[in-house]
Amino acid sequence: MSIACCCPVLECVYCLACARWAWQKCLYTAGHESEHWGLATVEEFEPVPRLCRLILAVYEDDLHNPLWAPPGGYGINPDWVFLRRNDQETQGRAPPYMIYLDHENADIVFAVRGLNLAKESDYAVLLDNKLGQTKFDGGYVHNGLLKAAEWVFDAECEVLRELLKKNPSYTLTFAGHSLGAGLVALLVMVAVQNRSKLGITERNRFRCYAIAPARCMSLNLAVRYADVINSVVLQDDFLPRTTTALEDVFKSLFCLPCLLCLMCLKDTCTMEEKMLKDPRRLYAPGRLYHIVERRPCRIGRFPPVVRTAVPVDGRFEHIVLSCNATSDHAIIWIERESQRALDLMVEKDGVMRVPAKQKMVRHVSLAREHSEEHKAALQRAVALDIPQAYSPSTYGTFHEMEGAGSSGGSSERGF
Repeated sequence: MSIACCCPVLECVYCLACARWAWQKCLYTAGHESEHWGLATVEEFEPVPRLCRLILAVYEDDLHNPLWAPPGGYGINPDWVFLRRNDQETQGRAPPYMIYLDHENADIVFAVRGLNLAKESDYAVLLDNKLGQTKFDGGYVHNGLLKAAEWVFDAECEVLRELLKKNPSYTLTFAGHSLGAGLVALLVMVAVQNRSKLGITERNRFRCYAIAPARCMSLNLAVRYADVINSVVLQDDFLPRTTTALEDVFKSLFCLPCLLCLMCLKDTCTMEEKMLKDPRRLYAPGRLYHIVERRPCRIGRFPPVVRTAVPVDGRFEHIVLSCNATSDHAIIWIERESQRALDLMVEKDGVMRVPAKQKMVRHVSLAREHSEEHKAALQRAVALDIPQAYSPSTYGTFHEMEGAGSSGGSSERGF
């Protein structure tokens, strides 16, 4: 009799939990996540649309006669493409990629394209992961993406070493979208840990731009490598927010209510403090750039605003119930909106009229501000008792006049 009496109570509790979750989700918008972040500047955001176009160029078979070029073209010189690898050449170990010598910006760009829905090998890389399966440099990472990154590094290490030797003043930039974003985030970590193989001593010669990345590294690594890795997320994009195992997400396409119930219970019952202290939980990597172009209870798109931070808590922890959650993941939309955002920044800032000497001063000032913000994030990670959170390392994403020293050591080091 007592068990029978408890059933209606349990049903009511479950219904109330679901109703609370649905109410919160309906009111929750992507703009809330970054409303307290600072605004990005022209100098730091300028590479994003350009790198998006380079990633799009990887999809072309012939860059001299492009078929899918965005309005205005790719903005690249096809003769500066140094190397290209297609699916056959990568043997399904990694998505296709190319190496581009950007002489205008003194940059060697390693661009990796995103997931090909028709390629089983891409799914194999993305789904090859279990919670807490693989450790790297004092934290946890996505197993399949790490294996792909290590394979790419071994395959192209000598090529990159020769290019860096011939162009000693160039930076080495890794850029990728979706699956490729997770790969380049781990690839730059592998490269930083193996700088001697590339003939580089300075950590600040490495940069990474992960466009709409999968959650691929634990929180301590995501914050520690924020000096090198930059993640770009457009408004409601679902992938950087997908905390459920990706394998379960694909399975749930046949049983979507099951996934919604699971997420309902997890969001309702899991405390944020518990999530932060789970060393195996994966996050979007590095410094975050959030492009916001829609407002709650408003119709249409507004002039995009780019906010940036190195957050410790609140790193895109909740999926946004939005009809744009999948379209915001498309590289075409990200390229278009990031270019719009950059144009508005340039127009507002008048940076094109700033003298070269003053631009250099602004770059140094920006590097100093980012350094302080990064150190503050590392200290907050320690204060929140994040696993493997220790003292900060030297910051190195942007060029500083004084010349940043090398940092990042063996795989046994923490923060």
